[in-house]
Amino acid sequence: MQFDLRQLPSRDRYKLLAGVVVPRPIALVTTVDPEGRINAAPFSFFNAMGSDPPLVVLGIGDRAGGVPKDTARNIRATRQFVVNLVDETIARRMNVCAVDFASGTDELACAGFTPAPSVDVRPPRIVESPVNLECRELQSIEFGQNRVIMGEVLRLHVRDDAVDPHRLHVHADKLRLIARMHGVGWYARTSDLFQMDRMTL
Repeated sequence: MQFDLRQLPSRDRYKLLAGVVVPRPIALVTTVDPEGRINAAPFSFFNAMGSDPPLVVLGIGDRAGGVPKDTARNIRATRQFVVNLVDETIARRMNVCAVDFASGTDELACAGFTPAPSVDVRPPRIVESPVNLECRELQSIEFGQNRVIMGEVLRLHVRDDAVDPHRLHVHADKLRLIARMHGVGWYARTSDLFQMDRMTL
């Protein structure tokens, strides 16, 4: 079966893409507006894109009518954001942050999250998240109703029990991160792992 995505409405394109590009890591992004009000929202069109420099990319769709979401607007204004990764223990609170609250609402307070000061950027980190990436915007590009935001990771925080600081080895199994799957409300755990060594020529 094949689909010409150019001929399908946006909702159908999203349904197909979100169904085949799985699992997708979740970025629970914290930003602040120019007045200092905190915003938090999850995005699964997200990933790491390089290490020299360390890059992450967010894909943030507009609201109806081409209105940018608070996260995109705040990043445009301040050029800073924090990616907080989501584990099983905070999944339900992350979901609260996905509610379409009125602009200016403190989603962290609504979800019961604890903000902590970041080191290099103004937006706070989320204490309950096992990994926080402090980022500065390098470039944002608008394509139709999409805003693709590229950020440089300035500082990485990892929960102490999940990293060996001497070997710089992250114990991914201890992070117990979750990811988005196909339809609305479907998620995956990262606890079902297998190992396959890379082959040489």
